[in-house]
Amino acid sequence: MDALSDVLRVVGLTGGVFIDAEFTAPWWVAGQVAPELCRPFMAQPAHVVSFHYVVEGAFEIRVDGGPTRRVVAGEAVMMPRNDFHEFGDPVSVAAVGMDQLMQPADTLGIARVVYGGGGARTRLVCGFMGGNEQLHPLLASLPPVMLVDVAGLPGGEWIGSTFNYAAHTLGDGQPGAASVLAKLSEVLFVEALRRHLASLPPEEVGWLAGLRDPAIGRALSLLHAQVAAPWTAEALAREVNMSRSAFAERFAALVGQPPMRYLALWRMQLARHGLSETRKTVAQIAFDVGYESEAAFSRAFRREFGCPPAGWRKNAAAH
Repeated sequence: MDALSDVLRVVGLTGGVFIDAEFTAPWWVAGQVAPELCRPFMAQPAHVVSFHYVVEGAFEIRVDGGPTRRVVAGEAVMMPRNDFHEFGDPVSVAAVGMDQLMQPADTLGIARVVYGGGGARTRLVCGFMGGNEQLHPLLASLPPVMLVDVAGLPGGEWIGSTFNYAAHTLGDGQPGAASVLAKLSEVLFVEALRRHLASLPPEEVGWLAGLRDPAIGRALSLLHAQVAAPWTAEALAREVNMSRSAFAERFAALVGQPPMRYLALWRMQLARHGLSETRKTVAQIAFDVGYESEAAFSRAFRREFGCPPAGWRKNAAAH
């Protein structure tokens, strides 16, 4: 299995479709996916990737006040960090919130939107991918908006035709349509990632650049899959068949920090998530992220965040 697949295997990635939308020109709307909209498909995720797939027609999209981009039938546009965005045809000044237009979701969790001035029609399927805290480093390395030519993906013709078929049967209330679209959402995201990874220039550095490197990518996948293991730089180097010095130098050059510092920071991110999103005891969380004692974990946490885990949890709950 390649490194990207290894990482995706542990992030709890799940897809879903929550809006079947039909717009007629002129129209201009705005919004983002509220995490609670994911609940019919999964527990509320730590991170959300939103997307729109164009079944028919075309529209312009603008993410967080950036430049507009045109998306046409057979393409999908993704917001890896679920940024607020405006979209429609043509571009206009005043946007209507999508939450104001959504009709109540059906028994499958699919809402319906019909809106516009009666002109040219655009049909969209709006969906999401959700994942746990382990998805954060990947999403942080991606651009705010990604345009995906579905036809250009491996198996794109099949993906596109299946998307279109399932989208056109959503209105009939067929349970299978929503399930098919949810799985296609995951396929679409993974293939978009592979395309983006392949397009990075050779001089690129950062988390994704590390993932692309066979040795460092393997090390990253091991750290994410087995975060509680007693890793050392020597142990990781052995796993990827490199000397310790060569491994440490390459890891730092690509990822931007030494491997053990990366692991320590990642453990702290997971610990914060555990403290804020679960009822596990501090000792349980310490064990989950690789510390042999609550005391050692508390010292490391205080060094990183300036307060002990119990105090941080109390402050997070208060806010």
